[in-house]
Amino acid sequence: MANPNSVLPLYEKSWYKHNYKRVLDSIILILLLLLLGYRFISVNHYSLPWFVAFMCESWFTLGWIFTMSTQWSPALVKTYPQRLLQSVEELPAVDLFVTTANDELEPPIITVNTVLSLLSLDYPSHKLSCYVSDDACSPLIFYALQQALNFAKHWVPFCKKYNVQIRAPFRYFDDDNECATNNEEFRQEWLQMKDMYENLSREIDVDPKSIPSLLEGEFAVFSNTNRTNHPAIIKVIWENKEMVEDGLPHLIYLSREKRPEQPHHFKAGAMNVLTRVSGLITNAPFMLNVDCDMFVNNPKIVQHAMCILLDSKGEKEVAFVQCPQRFYATLKDDPFGNQLTIMYKYLLGAGIAGLQGPFYGGTNCFHRRKIIYGLSPDDVENGSNKLSEKELKQKFGTSKELMKSVVHALERRNYSSKDINVKKGVEEASQVACNAYEYGTSWGKQVGWMYGSLVEDVLTGLTMHEKGWRSELCKPDPVAFTGCAPSDNPTSMSQYKRWATGVLEIFFSKHCPIFGTIFAKLSFREFLAYMWIINWGFNPFAQVCYSCLIAYCIITNSYFLPKDWGIYIPITLVVIYNVYSLYEYLASNMSTRAWWNNERMSRIAPMNAGFCGFITMLLKLLGVSNTIFDITKKDLPPFSDDDMNAGRHTFDESLVFLPGTTILLLQLTAIFIKLLGLQKQGLKGNHECGMVEMLSSVYLIICFWPFLRGLFETGKYGIPLSTMCKGGTLTCLFVCLCRRTISVSD
Repeated sequence: MANPNSVLPLYEKSWYKHNYKRVLDSIILILLLLLLGYRFISVNHYSLPWFVAFMCESWFTLGWIFTMSTQWSPALVKTYPQRLLQSVEELPAVDLFVTTANDELEPPIITVNTVLSLLSLDYPSHKLSCYVSDDACSPLIFYALQQALNFAKHWVPFCKKYNVQIRAPFRYFDDDNECATNNEEFRQEWLQMKDMYENLSREIDVDPKSIPSLLEGEFAVFSNTNRTNHPAIIKVIWENKEMVEDGLPHLIYLSREKRPEQPHHFKAGAMNVLTRVSGLITNAPFMLNVDCDMFVNNPKIVQHAMCILLDSKGEKEVAFVQCPQRFYATLKDDPFGNQLTIMYKYLLGAGIAGLQGPFYGGTNCFHRRKIIYGLSPDDVENGSNKLSEKELKQKFGTSKELMKSVVHALERRNYSSKDINVKKGVEEASQVACNAYEYGTSWGKQVGWMYGSLVEDVLTGLTMHEKGWRSELCKPDPVAFTGCAPSDNPTSMSQYKRWATGVLEIFFSKHCPIFGTIFAKLSFREFLAYMWIINWGFNPFAQVCYSCLIAYCIITNSYFLPKDWGIYIPITLVVIYNVYSLYEYLASNMSTRAWWNNERMSRIAPMNAGFCGFITMLLKLLGVSNTIFDITKKDLPPFSDDDMNAGRHTFDESLVFLPGTTILLLQLTAIFIKLLGLQKQGLKGNHECGMVEMLSSVYLIICFWPFLRGLFETGKYGIPLSTMCKGGTLTCLFVCLCRRTISVSD
């Protein structure tokens, strides 16, 4: 697609160094190694607590090495969209994918805003096609999209006429200052559009039972269906028949077939159906996928991404372009630690951008269709991207039309406007949207989105990196997409648990990054980056063991920290690390409170949700149970700056809060045993529990302050009685085991 006569690059990538970070990272690593060395040579101190501490600290050290490598070579990518039309003869088509799976946890108004922001992108409309995948088979979603279409016919021209920046209506109209202008024509149209959007919101935000015609006419296909048992439904809501450049893109509703007795592979399965269906209808060479709550914040983002994908170098090396996740209407000081601002700045963003490329984050990502179909760099270089009919059938299934579209994609032959017949494509698409179509094919194994992990995005990106492809990070100004971070504790915990379980599934699969480095083309430092994110699954176990070790030593009047000069190693380590991390937050214009909230949640989230994810994976490996995909609840932010309850931790009866409750009760019990003098007597001097162990326990109690408050609160702000009873029982068992080890040692 690129013009060979073009001289100027469409994007440039530059690496830079954080020298202060390298120095401090190295100091922390040296201190960790000194602590391990001290434990290793201190033969006289060997004991069970000493061994457990050594093992945990060894894992923490390994995790720090992963972190260092991931953030030591940051890079920035700069795109030049003004050069795009000078470098390519014609802009390529892009298929836009929006996924939603539950109309209760993901209200239709959120999906509608995302779709409206995509329909109004600053890109030729006849080059765009928007597909909405509804895994809930909800007539309300289909109804909402139909209503949104009428509004879109006015909203899209309005946005392009006045060059509106934020094109999700609910966010745009949230700022009344936009209307403060002397342009009377704009003011009148603005007020009219706002009134139309409010009417649209009222029409959508209703109980489905209040809409008499919801299961009649074209809605009849939704009768006698539910989320887990329904046929494939594909509806063309809007077709740009004249292929008008300034009109509306195609808008197509899709709900793939689901049957309760057959696996549907969660989001990965939905994405593969979207890929096949779009391949039959429009077959664009590039695909953008966004979650239903990720709104376009930069209407020129497609041009920015195309700069990378169409550049002469990018065409040969780059598999996908990932835009970072950013959040709007965030809670002050990030009380749940889920905005990941510092992590995106140093690790998930520029850090891995300087390696083989960023992970695929599951949303805000532009893909090459031919690479989703399994093409490798070697295939491109050797020209071996042609498959026989037998190979096509084995890989992609029995649909002859789909095989034709695959050949078009692999051979870089684009559909022209004359080739696209939406109605004919829909008729063919019903076959490839069936649940049984993938049986005996390579979908989810070698082509498409990969199956086998709850984090199908990371796994899919990993398989591309293992083949030798690179990825790039696209960070235009303003940011490309914005979404809403979870606004309550249970949602944050559910999300973290899914991540922890999913990355462990990757580690114990054939796609383990270790194999990718040894037997495939995953670069060594990219391997370390993937191990950094996989450590989200292992690190919780080490943290829980370490916290239990603190309580054990207090209860048994023993110790696990050095008693002589060696105690200065962990003290120096803790001081330097906390000053270092605090500086990063202050340098990023964040508050000390935000730093503390993130430090606290870096203990709470792993030791609760992460530990539950670790146990879930352990049970799966033992064949006891299987993993379940938990959909993250998405809501328009109901809070305001004056809301006193915004950011307060809430609890439910989920087991995800049991580890944290137990750890808190353990530390409180240990402190009481110490204060009441109920410890084992007889150990003196260098052999008994010291002040540092006590301070460590107090630190954990402070970190779990929301849980401590939850012990005395009621309603949703209180820890359920059942969870407290379970935590109390586990605490009693732990204390009894500690006492038993004392009697055995005596």
